[in-house]
Amino acid sequence: MARRFGRRLRRTGAAAGAAVVLTMTLAQVPAAAVPGEAPSARTPPAARPPAGPFDPAKLRATLDATHEAGMHGLYSAARDGRTRWDGASGVADTRTERPVTPNMRQRAGSITKTFVATAILQQVEEGRIALDTPVGRYLPGLVPGELGEQTTVRMLLNHTSGIGDYIAAAFPSLGELSPESLDEHRFRDVPPEQLVSWGLQAQRTGIPGERWSYSNTNYIIAGLLLEKVTGTEAEKYITRNVIAKAGLKNTYFPSSPWVFGPHSRMYESLYQQVDPPRDYSTFDMSWAWTAGALVSTTGDLNRFYRRLLTGGLIGEESLVQMKRAVAVNDPDGNFLMNYGLGLYALSLPCGTFWGHDGAVFGAATQSLSSEDGSRQMSVALNLTKHQQLDARGVPIPHPIDNALGAHVVEALCGSRAATQSAAPERPVQLLPLQSLRTVH
Repeated sequence: MARRFGRRLRRTGAAAGAAVVLTMTLAQVPAAAVPGEAPSARTPPAARPPAGPFDPAKLRATLDATHEAGMHGLYSAARDGRTRWDGASGVADTRTERPVTPNMRQRAGSITKTFVATAILQQVEEGRIALDTPVGRYLPGLVPGELGEQTTVRMLLNHTSGIGDYIAAAFPSLGELSPESLDEHRFRDVPPEQLVSWGLQAQRTGIPGERWSYSNTNYIIAGLLLEKVTGTEAEKYITRNVIAKAGLKNTYFPSSPWVFGPHSRMYESLYQQVDPPRDYSTFDMSWAWTAGALVSTTGDLNRFYRRLLTGGLIGEESLVQMKRAVAVNDPDGNFLMNYGLGLYALSLPCGTFWGHDGAVFGAATQSLSSEDGSRQMSVALNLTKHQQLDARGVPIPHPIDNALGAHVVEALCGSRAATQSAAPERPVQLLPLQSLRTVH
């Protein structure tokens, strides 16, 4: 795939996340680290087996309930061993009322980060990268001076570098909850070096290794690192050594602002400030690149995480490093998740599941798998930032979120989840990266 970013004219298209995400900067939430110990030393609890088989009728009902709560359209793929289910509810186009269908192509946002981290760990296995070596040793001058010597590769991948996020500079109107810069830059082609420069100019969130703070800049630097050590374009390397190796047929980095293959339109509400929500399904994704530009399907995402977690993409020791995680709290100090190297562990009523979520303008995605890859769920949504914000800039739970939570718990925990424990469970907080997002 040729490249086309700025002075790097050989690049054709960028890559999800985001974060993922990648439409807002995140609240600077400190990790719950042990005093004197690096946050990355935290290890998630062992997983418990899922509670029981899913009920297809309940999966169908909870999917419909999410649409009825206000989500334009969504589609989901669930797997329990050899049993598979997929479904869709709602519309892919609010004007024509064209329905969504299972396994449509989806901008996967920051789920891209798991693919990038996997590629980096493959290079660790080859001896070309060391996780605890400063990034300045590999990319002299990109992260200048003392910061480049203090920030390790591991800190980039687990978001403890303290480097700020570039999103606010890339789309400045978001700080005023205005879509003006989204419209202005819909077809902009921005080089990754510019994204890194914006991120380095942003306010730092801590000293390297001090705390967890989500930043898309980390994964743009990781993409440039991957290119430096492999001598090839990041998209090409990931396509050959991660996407193809996992056997994914419908996953790719876009080479234009358009999504190819069956897909939904993608509607951005911007926390109910854009009414009606605006369609951003056509967008140059160079602004996200290795932080969140990947296109995939729910079926491919399930296959990817299954292959990753069962040793099909990296070795056992690399997987141990990937799961070595930082504890993340929500703005109220409640434990939210453990974040490893481009992979997080989320606690559900029936145990711990691994995966990631992602959001770009108009498209949100989440993929979760049990540790052995036998129980899986991936879901895609075509309306983003549907909530309102509270006074701190944190999204207020919406009926969509409650209905979606019921769908995911049914898919992963089964119908007997409610009887798993007599103790009351804290409400499941899905899409955790998006629940932390705020506007600065």
